[in-house]
Amino acid sequence: MAIRARQSGIGSLFVVEKADAVGGTWHENTYPGAACDIPAHLYALSFAPKTDWSRTYAGQPEIAAYLRELVERFGLGNHLSLSTTVTGAVWDGTRALWRVETDRGPLEARVLVSGMGALHHPAIPAIPGLYTFLGALFHTSSWNHGVALAGKRVGIVGTGASAIQVVPAIAPEVGRLVLFQRTPPWVMPRNDRPIGRRMQALLRRLPPARRALRSVQFWVREARAALGFIRVSRLTRLAEAASRHHLRRQIADPALRARLAPPYRLGCKRVLISDDYYPALTRPNVTLETGTIRTVTPDGVTMTDGRHHPLDVLVLATGFDVTASLARVPVVGRDGLILARAWGERVAAHRGIALAGFPNFFMLLGPNTGLGHNSVVLMIEAQVEYVLACLAEMRTRDLAAIEPTPEAQARDLAALEARLAGSIWQQGGCASWYQDAHGRNVALWPGTVVAYRRAMRAPDWDEFVLTPAGGRAGGAQEA
Repeated sequence: MAIRARQSGIGSLFVVEKADAVGGTWHENTYPGAACDIPAHLYALSFAPKTDWSRTYAGQPEIAAYLRELVERFGLGNHLSLSTTVTGAVWDGTRALWRVETDRGPLEARVLVSGMGALHHPAIPAIPGLYTFLGALFHTSSWNHGVALAGKRVGIVGTGASAIQVVPAIAPEVGRLVLFQRTPPWVMPRNDRPIGRRMQALLRRLPPARRALRSVQFWVREARAALGFIRVSRLTRLAEAASRHHLRRQIADPALRARLAPPYRLGCKRVLISDDYYPALTRPNVTLETGTIRTVTPDGVTMTDGRHHPLDVLVLATGFDVTASLARVPVVGRDGLILARAWGERVAAHRGIALAGFPNFFMLLGPNTGLGHNSVVLMIEAQVEYVLACLAEMRTRDLAAIEPTPEAQARDLAALEARLAGSIWQQGGCASWYQDAHGRNVALWPGTVVAYRRAMRAPDWDEFVLTPAGGRAGGAQEA
């Protein structure tokens, strides 16, 4: 957002980041094996490619380094405030600006853009006795690298996207590993490969080759969504068959295979990709525990049937609290409307990006704009261009404020709900972090990236309240 804003001629902007470095999830999640499940060339910004990715799927250190390099490449240092936490934001209708509170002092801005994302508040399971554990206890997002795992008895709670990477990474060095599984995931082959120097040189010297590679990666994933990852179809069954084949090929023991077979439709939960997860579970020092945890004790985990697993380290691979992410920051819009109250029982936004009652406020990766099949960077880029179009209109018409009408937002939500009604998330027979407490998918876009980008191509000004500047006082930053 900051890069494109500067390229569009917006000089007065400020980026506030709570961490001590840029990178978001790729700065914070440093657990062993951390990597992206989207090909690196497709995950990079379209206007800032990197030609020397070392693997098809980049690891966390390489992605974090790429994001830090972007700050240098595009000269964002003077616009960036690190180690600064936003504690609240209030719309000042009289002056038509946002008053933003941070732990390092207040800010004022004409436009407020949230780029917070949703995967940064760890979900801590309510397991009885969890904090009585006397060994090392930590979440994957706050990996304790000071704890030596060699020869230790390690327990991992959860079998989602982080666990599927951690288990193969640490299994060879720990003394014993117990993986506590509640629900088995669907797993597809990853087919990760090193990218040699010759290929890197080719992609650097021939930009059309890099663009062609990225295009192929994009359309393969779009086809998956259109044909079987969003609605149950014949292709869904074919994908499930491919996943079962992957399981049979890597797990010879029929009893273990049965415990790893998902009891719901593929796509209902996040589909995981791995070439080494299943083999790791066949190691003699690894145990897959599918019973129910009764309690955590000072020296391990006890199951409801009385069996006890003594442990030295307990790792929570339990994901994040997604639906409450943005609502944790008290954002107060027009007439004292609090964001959490505006959402009520259904987290939603117009096009997933703007909210009635919150002038000059935009969200990147807002409600129902995440993806389960393709690069979410493509969604962010479409949203950034939409925001820039709104800012350009504000300058052209000399507007003090812009916000969607309640009617347009309601129509958008009704259309969204209609698309969700027949989706895999409503028909797949599972619960996931995509859903809120009522079982509604509030995280993912129920369609292709092409469809979303088409809808975001240009704002329809009839869907917005446009407030002329009038006698508005100045003095605030533009964004």
